Amino acid sequence: MSAARSLSAVLDDRAALAGFSRLSLSMVLTNPQAPDNPIVYVNDAFERTTGYSRSSVVGRNCRFLQGERTRKEDVDKIRTAVEGGRDVTVDILNYRSSGEPFNNRLIIAPILGEDGSPLYFLGLQKEIRDGEENELVDQQLNALRARVRDDLSLVLATISEPSRHQSVDDPMHEVEALPRRLDCLQLAYEEMKLTDNQVARHGIDLGSLISRVAANVANNASRPGLRFSLIVDPYVVDLDIAVRVALILSETLSNAFEHAFDGLDEGCVELRAMALAAGGLRLLISDDGVGIPAKIDWPNPATMGGRLIGALLDGLDATINVARGAAGTIVMIDIPAGLDASKSKGD
Repeated sequence: MSAARSLSAVLDDRAALAGFSRLSLSMVLTNPQAPDNPIVYVNDAFERTTGYSRSSVVGRNCRFLQGERTRKEDVDKIRTAVEGGRDVTVDILNYRSSGEPFNNRLIIAPILGEDGSPLYFLGLQKEIRDGEENELVDQQLNALRARVRDDLSLVLATISEPSRHQSVDDPMHEVEALPRRLDCLQLAYEEMKLTDNQVARHGIDLGSLISRVAANVANNASRPGLRFSLIVDPYVVDLDIAVRVALILSETLSNAFEHAFDGLDEGCVELRAMALAAGGLRLLISDDGVGIPAKIDWPNPATMGGRLIGALLDGLDATINVARGAAGTIVMIDIPAGLDASKSKGD
């Protein structure tokens, strides 16, 4: 599966992507390589539907959603498909954290590695309510399964890929960053829904997406004493570019918040996204912290995040330059995006 296919495929069915919001579609990701295939990610819709918080379910097998009236044959069908690494669709009775039962249409699909074995399992869940058109729900769920599985494959296969540079000291926070990476995909899908509602738009407002991704990172990674400044130009691109830029920004900005101010009580991170007169986009992420040590090569191919940034930059034919100084670090990323500056500003 090529990276171009895995991202551009999402453009083929915008109506399906809108289902994340319209259908209140829950997304779950589990890791079959860990004991008991535990959950590693759930989205906001899962929390709203089930009443369980993300922190209370990550690390657990999905069976806690089952209860006394859950049919054994439905559970067996799921277990057999997962053991065989196959897709499965089943309507199953699940239970919210309150103990209230609900009917759940569940689609499970493996995310395959290069050797054909499952790296993860994607679960899409939709509560079935009386009066809904089941045929329409099925169409949207199946379209989403194909689109989301392809996008996840790009991210998950890249960060799961073994590297000859891999260090045994690879920081565990990169594994914990998985929810942030997957949230980027959902933010991009939501921006596509906005595009559908604005007939004059021909793509995603990258400025809006960048602002939301940056706010998400700052909300989760910042701490007291740190300031964040944001200046973003409007810029319209297709979803392929938008997803890649969002993921690159998330990795780079998170790195600044997490590492630039070691030993410091206060500091500032600034993000500028500028539409270039000659076409393309420039991202500047700067901080006034301790600076990247000279011996550190960043982005580092020996880390999951570094490999992901490298793959995303290659897919965009983008360049990255890192300037080190006594007062922090400046990361400049130039992206030859698909639309020129005049179109991006709505001229």
